[in-house]
Amino acid sequence: MKVVVIGGTGLIGSKLVGKLNEHGHEAVAAAPNTGVNTLTGEGLAEVLEGASVVVDVSNSPSFEDEAVMEFFRTSTSNLLKAEAEAGVTHHVALSVVGTERLQESGYFRAKQAQEELIKDSGVPYSIVHATQFFEFMKAIAAAATEGDIVRLAPVKIQPIYSDDVAAAVGRTAVGTPVNGVVEVAGPNEFQLDQLVRKGLAAKNDPRTVVTDEHATYFGAELQEATLLPGPGANIAETRFADWVAQQQ
Repeated sequence: MKVVVIGGTGLIGSKLVGKLNEHGHEAVAAAPNTGVNTLTGEGLAEVLEGASVVVDVSNSPSFEDEAVMEFFRTSTSNLLKAEAEAGVTHHVALSVVGTERLQESGYFRAKQAQEELIKDSGVPYSIVHATQFFEFMKAIAAAATEGDIVRLAPVKIQPIYSDDVAAAVGRTAVGTPVNGVVEVAGPNEFQLDQLVRKGLAAKNDPRTVVTDEHATYFGAELQEATLLPGPGANIAETRFADWVAQQQ
């Protein structure tokens, strides 16, 4: 089947395109640098011609509250309209475990708005909620840094390898629409502050991680299980320790 991957040149998108093509599907990477812009609508009708499935793994270039809301609302609305006109029968979107519990954050309010648009669109859909990627730990530390101090809450997190996210999204894309949410997470649970502390030490990063129960996560205060998946989540195989060893 023809699968159009919006954000298909990014971290997850490029891996997803490769995996789908390996399995005999016609996966097309759609992004501004391939002539497809979901904000303006440029190239959408052309790339969706003959497509059965659209997978949206795009992300906002800005995490500023108004900009990120504008991105997800405009991009998703344009995409869903074009899909309805093209006869697309399955819309798949990648989102984040805990989105509905992180509504103090402008970013996660925007992701929630994206999900609501999808649910209300009439296009059959599947939303994949993934825990944070191993590769995203660096960005989490950066967002929590003031000077040489990194303030993080002592909450649980169950991160996942981006390859495993791409595989889960791919399986969902070629399956039957669930018209709901599928969760995927890594195999091991950690405490966020301890995980980042170890990660920085391994890189000889001089920053100090301070444990702070009230430290915010992209603007939202966390409870112990905010970032954890539910009991029915699909658990990926790649362990964080094995991924770290591969990076050496």
